[in-house]
Amino acid sequence: MSQFSQSPAAAAPAFPIVRTLTFADVFGALAEGWRDFLRAPLMGLALGGFFALGGMVIVASVVWLGKGYLAYPLAAGFVLLGPFFAAGLYDISARLEAGQAPTWRGMLGVMFAQSGREFAWMAFVAIFAFIVWMYQVRLLLALFLGFKSFESMGAFVDVLLTTSDGLMFLAVGHLIGAIMATIVFSLTVISFPLLLDREIDFITAMIASVQTVLQSPAPMLAWALTIVIILIAAALPAFLGLFVALPVLGHATWRLYRRAIAPVATQV
Repeated sequence: MSQFSQSPAAAAPAFPIVRTLTFADVFGALAEGWRDFLRAPLMGLALGGFFALGGMVIVASVVWLGKGYLAYPLAAGFVLLGPFFAAGLYDISARLEAGQAPTWRGMLGVMFAQSGREFAWMAFVAIFAFIVWMYQVRLLLALFLGFKSFESMGAFVDVLLTTSDGLMFLAVGHLIGAIMATIVFSLTVISFPLLLDREIDFITAMIASVQTVLQSPAPMLAWALTIVIILIAAALPAFLGLFVALPVLGHATWRLYRRAIAPVATQV
């Protein structure tokens, strides 16, 4: 049975108490995430591999369909779904934290155990953000490069790097992408593990997540940049590093949530 199949926090207060984070908390959570991965490496590799391979298949599919210019924005947008797919990793970390042995059944069943809970609505938010991201990419392509196809990925890259329209597309696209990523990060960084751990509504969870970012802006910016750097570095060796990077980040997210939100016992 999943660690989160039945929430023990029915008596939790209406709004979680958000604690101020420091840089030590951020990098401490990352170190704890690494230790959690080492304590259950096969489970982490299985979940990390599933997510990484899913992203690779999506990117390979658009390249095969002759839409290679969508590969980069698709890969970037797919990362927005990471906190949702990391539910199994939260289950592992929660069990390790409680002195229990993580199980394959609990890890794999955690998503199904959320049926009827607010976690499903939070998943919808992440999927909606991904859809909006891809629509704005298509809009920018039409505005700056027109409704045309490219003979190859090389031809598309050539247009991007050697024409004023291409450079403007890159500049505006990355600016909008950074804004969207900041918004989605703020809404989801704490809300997914919070919704697994407690019986609260997803709006409250998102507010608590945003409050965490606003209350500790510098440490949370450091956490966001750490995620970006780790994912880029892990993707360079043919995406193989993602098999380890993704589970470590998932475990670390749970540990950061534990540091950011005061336990229920201290709030009642």
